[in-house]
Amino acid sequence: MNETIICAVGNVATQPVYRELASGPSARFRLAVTARYLDREKNTWTDGHTNFFTVWANRQLATNAAASLSVGDPVIVQGRLKVRTDVREGQSWTSADLDAVAIGHDLARGTSAFRRANRGEPGTAAASAQSEPNWESPPGGSEDDLSPQEPEPAAVM
Repeated sequence: MNETIICAVGNVATQPVYRELASGPSARFRLAVTARYLDREKNTWTDGHTNFFTVWANRQLATNAAASLSVGDPVIVQGRLKVRTDVREGQSWTSADLDAVAIGHDLARGTSAFRRANRGEPGTAAASAQSEPNWESPPGGSEDDLSPQEPEPAAVM
């Protein structure tokens, strides 16, 4: 299938709306994307036109987006572009929607603290924590030593 996949960088313009549907969780929010350019006459950065997209997220992405995003957050959204034109009450309008595949905070404009989502599967968190290697450098170790350290075996009582 031919689809138009785009990456949009902008700010969350509306609080995400979360819904539990028969097909699974769904969330939507508006994304404001403003072009910036260098005005050579004034030698300053100037805001250009702002485009607004409705971002749609489904399943786990919807749950995580609703829990993580607030109005004004700088984000990067990757997804399928869907442009729709409709006529209502004699007026024609066009909307641009993004069916999101990935959403994340824009770390070029701030910091973020990531927390893994609890998917509700018993035992997976403990199992992955034990098998995860320790990537920290050992005390007194060289920064050139990039090999991961094996985790200490768990004490059995």
